[in-house]
Amino acid sequence: MYIPFVKYKKVFYGISIALVLLSIASMIVFGLKPGIEFSGGSALELTFEEQVPDFDEIRGALQEIDLGEISLQKTGTNSIILKMKFIDEETHQDVLLAIKGVGEVQQGSEGFQVIGPVIGEELKRKTKIVVILALICILIYIAFSFRKISRPVNSWVYGLSGLIALCHDVLIPLGVFAVLGKFYGVEITIPIITAFLTVFGYSINDSVVVFDRVRENLLKDTGTDFNGIVEKSLNQTLTRSINTSFTTLLALFAIFFLGGETLRYFSFALILGIGLGTYSSLFLATPLLTTFLWLKDKRRSR
Repeated sequence: MYIPFVKYKKVFYGISIALVLLSIASMIVFGLKPGIEFSGGSALELTFEEQVPDFDEIRGALQEIDLGEISLQKTGTNSIILKMKFIDEETHQDVLLAIKGVGEVQQGSEGFQVIGPVIGEELKRKTKIVVILALICILIYIAFSFRKISRPVNSWVYGLSGLIALCHDVLIPLGVFAVLGKFYGVEITIPIITAFLTVFGYSINDSVVVFDRVRENLLKDTGTDFNGIVEKSLNQTLTRSINTSFTTLLALFAIFFLGGETLRYFSFALILGIGLGTYSSLFLATPLLTTFLWLKDKRRSR
């Protein structure tokens, strides 16, 4: 099977642009819901002797205590995590007493964590730095790796195409998490940030594999036009990209369905990112090389 990737690249661009715009709109309208790691607050983990009480019952028992916005999340059959604003030890004991009024808590099962607003802001700042440094390093690495290929597009174009695809692979999952945060209370936590950083590496690796095949074919097929070389390279690496992603996604779906609540959204972020990374490496990053060449030729002809 031979797919004319370059011929239909505008269709693929249109799909990607539409999804990215929808994701940006959802982030603007709904916003991302940060976990207490970034916003600061308190987290109380409890395991009940029997079934977890209804969340409305728990909220009703806590309504007399000033806890700010409360977030409840099941972490197992009989376990929950209760997240709230920063509270002192006296309020912590009041919360425990109120919850024990609606359900029997296992002795010694309690876990209590407090993250101050200063630590939360520090983690948020460091996360931004890590993401920016990762993107810069990726751009430099690709430009350096393809430094000997200066025709018909410069080596930095490969890096720029990879970064555009990478932004596509992260923005769309972020838009999905904005919707989930609004309607299901899903928070952006450290494990989810870790998942996105993993997507950075996986997505760019997928693109580099195709770029490398383009480089090989450029050296061998000197008489073929660039669009033909790009399309040939994509078809040569198509099976490899799909098989690699499929086997990875199998493991991630197993974690999503069997790994418990604590790993559910971590694996979900990876599923979205890796699935989109496979799509973008084939239908976005590499076809972009031909678009940059077209822009270069158009600029020269003026």
